[in-house]
Amino acid sequence: MLGTGPKGERMSVDVADAPGRARYEARLRGELVAYAEYVRREGVVTFTRTAVLPPAEGTGAAAALARASLDETRRRGERVRPLCPYYASWIEQHPEYRDLVVEGRATKHP
Repeated sequence: MLGTGPKGERMSVDVADAPGRARYEARLRGELVAYAEYVRREGVVTFTRTAVLPPAEGTGAAAALARASLDETRRRGERVRPLCPYYASWIEQHPEYRDLVVEGRATKHP
């Protein structure tokens, strides 16, 4: 996934699932820059919190994290419950991901 560096240059953000920590992690040049915590249960991934470390704020790391984690969720045949405000907003802005949301609402609570 691509993000934007402090001088506007395109940067590659690597996103991977870290199931032992129950989160997706975004790394830039091998360094952790953002993560999204989740609970995975019965085919539903509930995203609960997204954090971007200060040096990566404004680089697009969170967007790359959301896109990659949702793409992987789709590949696994799972659905999404975006309790995290960032994920709920991101999905609302990217309608191609709305079909992943449980009960069709990005802000639906369990």
